Amino acid sequence: MTSAKPRVRNIGRGRPSKASGIDLKEVILDVAEALFARHGFYGVTTRQVATEAGVDTALIHYYFGAKRELFDAVLLRRAEVINRDRAAAMTAYEAAHPGSMTAEGVIAAFVDPLTERALNGGPGWKNWLNLVAQINITPAWGGEVMHRFFDPVVRQLVETLGRALPDAELVDLYWCYQFLTGSMMLTVAETGRIDQLSDGLCQSSDLEAARRRLYAYCAAGFEAVVRKRVS
Repeated sequence: MTSAKPRVRNIGRGRPSKASGIDLKEVILDVAEALFARHGFYGVTTRQVATEAGVDTALIHYYFGAKRELFDAVLLRRAEVINRDRAAAMTAYEAAHPGSMTAEGVIAAFVDPLTERALNGGPGWKNWLNLVAQINITPAWGGEVMHRFFDPVVRQLVETLGRALPDAELVDLYWCYQFLTGSMMLTVAETGRIDQLSDGLCQSSDLEAARRRLYAYCAAGFEAVVRKRVS
């Protein structure tokens, strides 16, 4: 005998009910995404997510399992979109510039899907980007998470940069990616640090200004490392 699907409850305050037509799975993911971005993995419980989403905790377990599986589902939902867009952008850039690719062009193709979502994707994308920025610098298990969700598209970046910079050593490309990802994630996280540091001269929310400088800065770093290696 199969168990019944967990009951969905309506706790008021405009929360969705089972009959409302709202996709409760997406509601749970949205709420979990915002909470994880604000408090980190260890600062959130499934009960908190359920309360904010207006559902029974049993529904979260029905859809996702334990908290770690919910966390992974939050990451995967937008990672699939970003990875697809990055891969397509790099492929299109290389096809449009046979024999004339630049490091800056490849980096722009790789990073632009992130900056576009940070600029125009709304609060959900901002929450997700903040969460990924946190994971990227989490020593305990951040590397393992990034490995599972992002390695194929990062390897495409390294391979494409290798064709744009044919004198580059593979070891240098991987080190330079390490520096690129730090700059990239700090930029899209919009922490406000540069606002205070520059006395308002720079605004972390000014992603258009940041984007123009980020791509040039990172490309120059790749090129400088290659020149030093081959000189």
